[in-house]
Amino acid sequence: MGNSRLTTRILMEMENLITRSNTRENITSRCKDLHRSILRKHYNAADVEIDYNRHRIKMDVVLDDAQYDPKTINMVVSTLPVNLFYKDLSVFLKSCLLKDVKSLAFYASLLKQYTDRDVSMMAL
Repeated sequence: MGNSRLTTRILMEMENLITRSNTRENITSRCKDLHRSILRKHYNAADVEIDYNRHRIKMDVVLDDAQYDPKTINMVVSTLPVNLFYKDLSVFLKSCLLKDVKSLAFYASLLKQYTDRDVSMMAL
């Protein structure tokens, strides 16, 4: 029971954070970093660029996880270039939120980083 409540709380807080980050007229670099982090996590992308004016997302999606190590410089990694169109970035980013434990822990760390509030992960 605690897991589902904590999962719901983390996902709701992430949705609120995404909404707040997209309501500003001028999106700050901090908000852009948040958006890129969510997309990197969801798509396992090595490089993400968001064109807020043209409603486009360009990224290089890693094809084989075994080849990619984010802690080192990777010269030869099989990637697939992806160019996506979105109508509403907020809706698109919310659709990228996953409910697995590893993703929830990642979202909790994002919440702590971007809201200065700690979401306890003890129930996970």
